[in-house]
Amino acid sequence: MIKGANVGLSSLSENVGSVIVSLGWSSPDGDGDADVSVLLLDENGKVRGNEDFFFYNNPAAADGSVQLLGQTPSEGGSEDRIQLDLTALPAEVDRVVVAASRHRRAAFGQLENLRVTLSDAAGEEILGFTITQASVESAFVFGEIYRRGGEWKFRAVGQGYATGLAGLATDFGIEIDEDDSPESEAGANPADVLTEAAETEPAPEAPEQPAPAATPAAEAPAPARRLRTARKKVTLPKPKKSLAEHDTWRSSLLFPAATLKNDRERETRATSILLSVMAQVPEFGRRLTAAFGAPAGRMETFTEVSLPHGENPKRPDGVIRVERAGKIWTALVETKTNGNALKAEQIQDYMDIAARRGYEAVITLSNDVALEGSPLVQVKVDGRRKHKVALRHLSWAEVAYQAQMLILHEGVRHEPHAWLLQELLHYLQHENSGCHGFQNMGPAWVPVRNGIDDETLCQGDERAVQVVESWERLVRQVCLRLGGELGEKVLPVQRVKRGTDPHARRAALADQLCERGLLDAEIRIDGIVGTLGVSADLRTSRIRTSIEIPAPTQGYPLSWAKRLVRQLAEAPADMHVQTLVEGGAAGPRGTLERLRPEPGDLLPKDGTQITGFRLSLFKGMGSSRGNAESGFIRSVDAAVDRFHSSVIVHLTGRPGRPRTPA
Repeated sequence: MIKGANVGLSSLSENVGSVIVSLGWSSPDGDGDADVSVLLLDENGKVRGNEDFFFYNNPAAADGSVQLLGQTPSEGGSEDRIQLDLTALPAEVDRVVVAASRHRRAAFGQLENLRVTLSDAAGEEILGFTITQASVESAFVFGEIYRRGGEWKFRAVGQGYATGLAGLATDFGIEIDEDDSPESEAGANPADVLTEAAETEPAPEAPEQPAPAATPAAEAPAPARRLRTARKKVTLPKPKKSLAEHDTWRSSLLFPAATLKNDRERETRATSILLSVMAQVPEFGRRLTAAFGAPAGRMETFTEVSLPHGENPKRPDGVIRVERAGKIWTALVETKTNGNALKAEQIQDYMDIAARRGYEAVITLSNDVALEGSPLVQVKVDGRRKHKVALRHLSWAEVAYQAQMLILHEGVRHEPHAWLLQELLHYLQHENSGCHGFQNMGPAWVPVRNGIDDETLCQGDERAVQVVESWERLVRQVCLRLGGELGEKVLPVQRVKRGTDPHARRAALADQLCERGLLDAEIRIDGIVGTLGVSADLRTSRIRTSIEIPAPTQGYPLSWAKRLVRQLAEAPADMHVQTLVEGGAAGPRGTLERLRPEPGDLLPKDGTQITGFRLSLFKGMGSSRGNAESGFIRSVDAAVDRFHSSVIVHLTGRPGRPRTPA
């Protein structure tokens, strides 16, 4: 679509009662991000009150009509998704505005590939709009969905605000204190903040366009009370002193895992526990199903349901049903644990059953992590069928992540619900549950390592691509685990050009692996300057974790060096520190142990301008492909944990990670 264009949703799909709006962008330096927001407007173009403004502190509507689903990595950078149940919106809501803003009023011009897409309830993308001329704007209205003639339409807006979230929200009837902005928002004048940043083509349906957002201050209704946007963090209270008589006593568990004897028992137990907690804890069940296009409503879950399929009935591991306004949304669930792979023929049967019975989705759940462009199972879709079924995947790591976010950081409404989620986490983290997330680098791992050791691995070898895919899955799982414990957005950084094919990107990384023996990744942690680099050198069997810190803009170089050494007083003595200088040349370097008494050794002897410092830690790398204590996966987890807790925490002054329930 082009700026100003309008389109009726019903003309694009028959399944648009519930839609997913995705806002995406990429960052050339890997350090850029934005926060999405949604505003519900009445016929006057204003919110009815603060409750019509949805952002990171108010992520969901009580009636389920709006839910911010959070951010996920995409092939082009990052993607933030919003689930809208259009059938649940009150009749007085005339427009749904979808926007995004940047932290501390950073400019959207620093980001690339600004885009918004809309998918129907089956997950099929039905429209898209790209913003091409962003510059100094720190907030953008990407698009809006509005009522016209008894149906919902989408309009590509592309309208920017130079004064961030406060300017945008004020224009729609809300005054906010944007606490993450360096300057006060109280005096913001809507007339001064609006800027246009897109093409000048006229809208094809100009008579139908809603009234412009900006109205003279004298005509605007009195704004709602001031809304503070400081991020709220709600955690569970610390556990009370135990009444156990001895340290060996263990608390009783609602979902014991120690007695499980085989994979079938593990799959049955894990499915039943997860589905029952989803049905009993609305915030948790909604969090998992909204991303699949499920409406908000009364949820019931079932296990071991028998469904007719030719001569042999099929028994999916579970069924999820959600009732909303007399309509029922249904998904079949197939579960695998302990690293067992999903079976394509089994999933194909469930897709066929779902299509025949009018079900909306088939959800697969396993330890594996899905990647864009590389489906875990291949299924055939009968194009002649009018009803479409979405095939979606969850990893056990994602389930644990959502539970952690709710009970450790965002909170749930009732204490018993928090306890249920804790019990679920206890079960998932038990060594015998089989729900430990990605835990095997695959059959190509050993031959690729051997090929690198004896220098026989050639570029173009498909096994190298398989190892790169496994590495990408591992990095994404590390991000989920770290994000759940920190309560922050933690995402892998993909420095790719727009339109890059994921297969071509992985093939290029595989060639690098063959040539240099390296697996590289970058991880962005919200609120941290720079990115956490992780590099596995298969030739030396060492893992390097690192971060680059920009030099201060004021002061003297010697003061910078002394301050850095003081900040790292509790960091490991074997940490390597290197000075970064203009021109990209190698600057002075040394271990922290040697630099502590002489910080001045970090200064270039020739007085070259310092641009920053690189901090690195090295750790031995496990060799086996599995999740054993001495394996590669555990060594990557340990390296990231050590670097974050011993380096990043001291640089930022932020507290370390909360303890995950044992």
